[in-house]
Amino acid sequence: QVRLVESGGGLVQPGGSLRLSCATSGFTFSNYAMRWYRQAPGKERELVAAMASAGGSTNYADSVKGRFTISRDNAKNTVYLQMNSLKPEDTAVYYCNAQVWGKAYSGQGTQVTVSS
Repeated sequence: QVRLVESGGGLVQPGGSLRLSCATSGFTFSNYAMRWYRQAPGKERELVAAMASAGGSTNYADSVKGRFTISRDNAKNTVYLQMNSLKPEDTAVYYCNAQVWGKAYSGQGTQVTVSS
């Protein structure tokens, strides 16, 4: 059974940092690319960052380039999203995602709120 569990969200002031984690189980984590999405109220889901299975190539939305960093620990079956210089427009529910055996899986999400 594929399972993804996000954590690390919270309330932070503009300019602050958060590190999100996504613990996974039920599939061979090291074989799959991992992604972080976010969805703000009234807005469409947005792909924030992606990382290849081998941990090499990464891709970022233009809105977060230079501020967010995706990484993974294949020994812990966990993917991370380090978020720096946070802005109010980063406020959203953040989800990690894996496409396993042709099906997309996400967790329950973790809320990130950037506000003074």
